[in-house]
Amino acid sequence: MRPHAPLLAFVLASVPLIGDAQILVRPLSGQQSEAFERCMKEAGQDAAKARECVKAAQEGEPVQRPTEPAPPTEPAPVTPAPQTPTPPAQPVPPTDTTPPTEIAPTPVEPPVEPPTEIPPGTEPAAQAPTEAERDYEAIYGQYGDPNLPAPANTPSTFDPWERYNRQMHRFNNAVDRTVARPLARGYVKVVPRPFRLGVSNFFNNLGQPVSAINALLQGKPKQAGQSLGRFLLNSTLGIAGIFDPASDAKLPNKSEDFGQTLGVWGWKKSRFVELPLFGPRTLRDTFGMVGDAPLSPLRQVEEDRIRIPLQGLQLVDVRAQLLATDSFREGAEDDYTLVRDAWMQRRDYQIFGDRMNRDDADSLPDYLRDDTNPQVPVDAMPVMPTDGS
Repeated sequence: MRPHAPLLAFVLASVPLIGDAQILVRPLSGQQSEAFERCMKEAGQDAAKARECVKAAQEGEPVQRPTEPAPPTEPAPVTPAPQTPTPPAQPVPPTDTTPPTEIAPTPVEPPVEPPTEIPPGTEPAAQAPTEAERDYEAIYGQYGDPNLPAPANTPSTFDPWERYNRQMHRFNNAVDRTVARPLARGYVKVVPRPFRLGVSNFFNNLGQPVSAINALLQGKPKQAGQSLGRFLLNSTLGIAGIFDPASDAKLPNKSEDFGQTLGVWGWKKSRFVELPLFGPRTLRDTFGMVGDAPLSPLRQVEEDRIRIPLQGLQLVDVRAQLLATDSFREGAEDDYTLVRDAWMQRRDYQIFGDRMNRDDADSLPDYLRDDTNPQVPVDAMPVMPTDGS
């Protein structure tokens, strides 16, 4: 072999190590070359042994001859142990094949937002009342507006005769359904509104003398003069009261009766009573009707053929004015209690409302400050036939 043969063989044997970037260029001594050639011959085609030869030549260590694996030793024969009889296998109880219950994941609650702070000095918007609440307030006057003044301190409903009153209420309702209401609806349907307004003005004007006398008895001389002025003005310029020029002249329309006078004189608390055909009253107002009857202008008409038709027209006119309140009573759970309480509150305001402060009185609802009195009038009380009839 040429002098450079060992070096060339070393380079060729290191080809499998190129992937590891181990390229050998260092020359070998004579002893190392012989050891390297002998190691390579013994390695033959075994790449792993060839790498060991190259590695030994690179580090300058004597190349060791690759060790041959020791032949496998045969295991010593094992003497089998005597077998003992095994007991019969016990039956395995059936296992529950029901799949385990899945645990539902705990729902994650959304984060609670802190309440919105209202800046100082501002008020939340008030919720608009429903139609049912407005109807209830229109009857009872229990307004939830905190800006309104406190209602007058009036007596509560006193109804020890409720059993009798309920029976009379059913009787009056039956008469109203069969006679009064159909007549009022026919009257509204046939007679135009301007004519109906003239009829209402006429009968309202007839009650002004009674209002003037009771206002004077209650210690209200100014109101008595206004009622008398309304009667004179409407009876002349208003053509027997059909028109109402007194309202254009800013003369207030106040309705006073002897029942109110008795309340002002001290009869504040009176038991409720429902009269046949006349409807809701109190015992105090019943005596008041007796006191007002002789003062009524319509009762001074002696001719029955004139007075009775006028009384009938007046009853129909009053019932026509009350048609607007029928919707409040429809579907009422207790019609008797509704009518009684609404009438008593309205009556108490008529008697005691003018004792309030002026500012408080101006803040009252319109239906309480309205002094018209749509109820069966004292003029409708029957009278004994006259001698000329």
